Amino acid sequence: MRRLARLTLEQVDSERVLRFPLHVLRAGPVLPLRPQAGMPNPVAVAEDASWPWALLDDCRRVLGNEVQALLVDREQLLTVLNQVFDMASASAEEMLEDLADDADDLAREIEEVGDLLEADDDAPVIRLVNTLISQALKDRASDIHIEPFEQRVKVRFRVDGILHTIVEPPKGVQAALTSRVKVMAGMDIAEKRQPQDGRFRVKIAGRDVDVRVSVLPTAHGERVVMRLLDKGARMLTLPELGMSKQQLSLLRRVIRAPHGIALVTGPTGSGKSTTLYAALMEVDRANRNVMTIEDPIEYQLEGVGQMQVQPKIGVDFAAGLRSILRQDPDIIMIGEIRDLETAEIAVQASLTGHLVMATLHTNDALSSIVRLRDMGVEPYLIASSLLLVQAQRLVRRLCPHCKRARPPRADEIDALEAGALAGVTQIFEPVGCARCMHTGFLGRIAIYEMSMISERMRDLIHAGEGLPGLRALAAKEGMRSLRADGARHVAEGITTIDEVLRVAREEAVVVEA
Repeated sequence: MRRLARLTLEQVDSERVLRFPLHVLRAGPVLPLRPQAGMPNPVAVAEDASWPWALLDDCRRVLGNEVQALLVDREQLLTVLNQVFDMASASAEEMLEDLADDADDLAREIEEVGDLLEADDDAPVIRLVNTLISQALKDRASDIHIEPFEQRVKVRFRVDGILHTIVEPPKGVQAALTSRVKVMAGMDIAEKRQPQDGRFRVKIAGRDVDVRVSVLPTAHGERVVMRLLDKGARMLTLPELGMSKQQLSLLRRVIRAPHGIALVTGPTGSGKSTTLYAALMEVDRANRNVMTIEDPIEYQLEGVGQMQVQPKIGVDFAAGLRSILRQDPDIIMIGEIRDLETAEIAVQASLTGHLVMATLHTNDALSSIVRLRDMGVEPYLIASSLLLVQAQRLVRRLCPHCKRARPPRADEIDALEAGALAGVTQIFEPVGCARCMHTGFLGRIAIYEMSMISERMRDLIHAGEGLPGLRALAAKEGMRSLRADGARHVAEGITTIDEVLRVAREEAVVVEA
């Protein structure tokens, strides 16, 4: 079996490559090459890969003949593979010239498209929207922002929680660009004074993608945000979430409890739903009735009854939760506790033999107790029902292909929390390479703050103790702050100190008089 010294773009047969979806070729990774003497169907294969026999069989069926595998360096293969697909599908920047020429003719109604990679409509604005969505999926973006300003329009992608400017189309295409998105989302394109919400589903290279759209009128036009949800993405399991062994053990204890409430808190986009989905995957769904009420249903779970909130017809979280309780559930997952009515129903459900898992928007774990109290839930009910409160944030992972080690500075050792980095002799910093879009980061991992509700904590909650007193007791009982938990990932070379400081605030110091 031959080894290819170096793989270049000129050796690749683009026509053959484009017969396969990008994610299929990356799974190998494999890459069809141009025919050579004695090799009618050469295929490049990463030399360190577990041999993808099934994928090579697929290549043989698609290409119509036996294939000949050539071993190449993995990084070279992935780089060339990305170059082929980047050249095959026009980038957003390349479309700006067409948009500038046709800006006055673009505002018109457009037909729905099916698979974006197979769309035949050549209207420049349609191609731009299609390209933005497919490019966002390729770049692992969670959101697309279309932001109008006085003299320009800016398009940004949120990748790993950080916004990156992608293109700045001419101001003249703003109205047509917004109208295209509104048509796809089933919105009223004539209504430009009120906010609108909608959604649509597209297929990209065979992958189903749900897109939630929010349109908001501003001083310089309508601002559009599209949230992308890849329905084909694999759900993470609890061990893959980045918890310590102790945290994982605590959470597993809770999901095996017969009744009570577990609260997962944090801001939007902190991975709360991912944690709850991972927890539900571990419960005994064969022998227990598991139901959820969500807005929206992000992933389909086998053996779980999932209900979508429908505010327009009066089915909010409270109404839906009341209906779920008539279905004899054992475990209930609530997408978000937003009001007193939902909170009271959840508490009553936990006290009548149901295990309730829910999310709540607070900045830290113990603030959720104060939030429930402020909503109007009686302290004795909170103390009786609560099992666990957990806060979490997402920090960016250092790219494993380009991160660089260095010794920590003295000020960095004390930056997170006293003693959290004691004994650490090296940390890592971002560099940047092609695989991480030259950001130095690739993917994200969660940091956690988790507190079980002990009998002493129940006494304090029942007595109406304030947040400082709750925090002091939780610290004595071993709860680690978000920053202290982040230090664990810093010491392991997974993330940086700056990342942890970016997402986890420093707790206020309470000085007693």
